Amino acid sequence: MSYDADVIVIGAGLAGLAATAELVDAGRKVILLDQEPEQSIGGQAHWSFGGLFFVDSPEQRRLRIKDSHALALQDWMGTAAFDREEDHWPRKWAEAYVDFAAGEKRSWLHRQGVRFFPVVGWAERGGYDANGHGNSVPRFHITWGTGPGLVAPFERRVREGVARGLVQLKFRHRVTGLSRSAGSVDTVTGEILEPSTIERGQPSGREVTGAFELKAQAVIVTSGGIGGNHDLVRANWPERLGNPPEKMISGVPAHVDGRMLGIAEEAGAHLINRDRMWHYTEGIQNWNPIWENHGIRVLPGPSSLWLDARGKRLPVPLFPGFDTLGTLEHIMKTGYDYTWFVLDQKIIGKEFALSGSEQNPDLTGKSVKDVFIRARADVPGPVKAFMDHGVDFVVEKDLGSLVRGMNALTKDPLIDEAELRREIVSRDREVANPFTKDLQVMAIRGARNYLGDKLIRTATPHRILDPKAGPLIAVRLNILTRKTLGGLETDLSSRVLTEGGDPLEGVYAAGEAAGFGGGGVHGYRSLEGTFLGGCLFSGRTAGRAAAKATG
Repeated sequence: MSYDADVIVIGAGLAGLAATAELVDAGRKVILLDQEPEQSIGGQAHWSFGGLFFVDSPEQRRLRIKDSHALALQDWMGTAAFDREEDHWPRKWAEAYVDFAAGEKRSWLHRQGVRFFPVVGWAERGGYDANGHGNSVPRFHITWGTGPGLVAPFERRVREGVARGLVQLKFRHRVTGLSRSAGSVDTVTGEILEPSTIERGQPSGREVTGAFELKAQAVIVTSGGIGGNHDLVRANWPERLGNPPEKMISGVPAHVDGRMLGIAEEAGAHLINRDRMWHYTEGIQNWNPIWENHGIRVLPGPSSLWLDARGKRLPVPLFPGFDTLGTLEHIMKTGYDYTWFVLDQKIIGKEFALSGSEQNPDLTGKSVKDVFIRARADVPGPVKAFMDHGVDFVVEKDLGSLVRGMNALTKDPLIDEAELRREIVSRDREVANPFTKDLQVMAIRGARNYLGDKLIRTATPHRILDPKAGPLIAVRLNILTRKTLGGLETDLSSRVLTEGGDPLEGVYAAGEAAGFGGGGVHGYRSLEGTFLGGCLFSGRTAGRAAAKATG
């Protein structure tokens, strides 16, 4: 049989680039397909903060963080809480991924020129017991150059493959079917879409100008998840998280629509853990949007007072940065789909970071000078822009004006000034004492025991109503769609499996389409910094396995 390539890779995001790069290294001929235009190469990784999960890294050791493979595996398993029969392969992928993160992951990236910011972040802190959810120690390593800096070496390797005649890049090719012409799946069919010159992330046209049929010995699906398709998010919303939100904002563009998952399923692939998903609770409307309904996630330090829609503090341990899905579950039980941070300028200046490469021009641009300017600023420029222009921000000198502004943003005036004042004053009394029963105040003090948090991420404990720390700030927080934790079931060679557990011959999957490995390597929850790494690890695995199978 005459093939158009050895392998067809569907999806030019980070997982697809990693798989293609490995195939090039093995001398295989590859066709890389994507429905979006070439300027969107790298997919969602380009927009990311570039966070990566490492275990016992040089950066951790410099900051006197004691980490280990055993501790990381304990945290991963406690967070994932695997409890289903279909978690067999996800569990094995989790064990393999922790091995990778504690082993060659950092050196492999370092050899390709990837470098890391010296201060390690502490995400998803948990707040339960030692065997429960959360990172016991800081593990969130920011790529120097953020998402674009991580995409760059893999795009370079792919383009070197183009120059060598090993890779054909076919953008604006939307897959509609997978089929067999022999014993295994070897045929990819689809539509050719009109050319598009839109900027990265903006909506591209869907006018069909032609059709295609391509054949290869193997196919790798790296098409992403469902975060841009709110109807599909709601259809798969788990009962354990209550009713799906009426209002959600989008952390990904609309083309992250999950279509390819259904196409693979029609071809015989087994899709598992559909109801596992990762959406953020600290979403704010982007005042300068790139895609429709564009939301940005606040990456908060631990000091903001987190209130429900009626102004009540969220229960322990649902503090900023501790338990994303636990917080989401609680919010959806309140009957409202938004919450509030109440804080002051002293807190926002030190503790607010914004997720996304475009919101961190100093790190993305690899500017040491700008990093120092940001560190010395009362409020970083990107955060100040949201304070000035963001529809979710209220900035006032006194609490009464703040409450009136909060109530003006919502359908119902739910915040009572006297009750909110009581909450804040009670909290402020605890801060003024070296002893406390307030576990959030304990968490703030605990965070400042870590040098990285004390230097750049956690404000000195103080009274929120202290005029010297003002003005006062309230931030309305929305549910922000982001990641699909379930996906196509794969074995440790990234081979897609059928419902009966046999390989779907010729088909591999990686990245979010495969639940970042196995059909759900994270289980129910993520430790953060593991999505980009999951794309890299599963993409590398799929590329190497497909190369071996087509040799």
